[in-house]
Amino acid sequence: MNIGKLEAIIEAVLFTMGDSVELSRLAASIEHDEETTRKLIRNMMDKYEAEDRGIKIIELENSFQMCTKAEYYEAIVKVASEPKKPVLTDVLLETLSIVAYKQPVTRLEVEQIRGVKSDHAINRLIEYNLIEEVGRLDAPGRPLLFGTTEEFLRCFGVQSLDDLPSLRPEQVEDFKAQAQEEVQLQLDI
Repeated sequence: MNIGKLEAIIEAVLFTMGDSVELSRLAASIEHDEETTRKLIRNMMDKYEAEDRGIKIIELENSFQMCTKAEYYEAIVKVASEPKKPVLTDVLLETLSIVAYKQPVTRLEVEQIRGVKSDHAINRLIEYNLIEEVGRLDAPGRPLLFGTTEEFLRCFGVQSLDDLPSLRPEQVEDFKAQAQEEVQLQLDI
């Protein structure tokens, strides 16, 4: 089969599925190995960018998804009703950050870090499909463990959790100092 035909198959699969498709499943659809499939998809990504097309292919972990380019959002809104975007308050962002960096994490661990109940924030993040239940902790009561979703990666424009910014050591020390000050203030009251 020629390259054009293989790319057409990949394009059809990605367009039809809508969500991300694992590399192994794409490789199976064109009956080639994963490395060849990855090269074909990266070639398609370059073509879409060079031809200034309205769509692009993005990579999420070891999966690929076809989506529209952000610069054409306004044109899409003119045709479709404007989709509701989740509003991420400071509380939700704080909770999401804890889950992203500490995952898998229990609700109790999130609450210990934040110092307040986090039921509402966790439920809202699940509703927005930014976090999900990823299992249960092997401990008494078997509490739920939470982790981020592919939607989280998509929304924050990262391919994998490894792409999240890392904290500088001096930031960690600043955070510890702030936490100790807050604890001392609570003890003084």
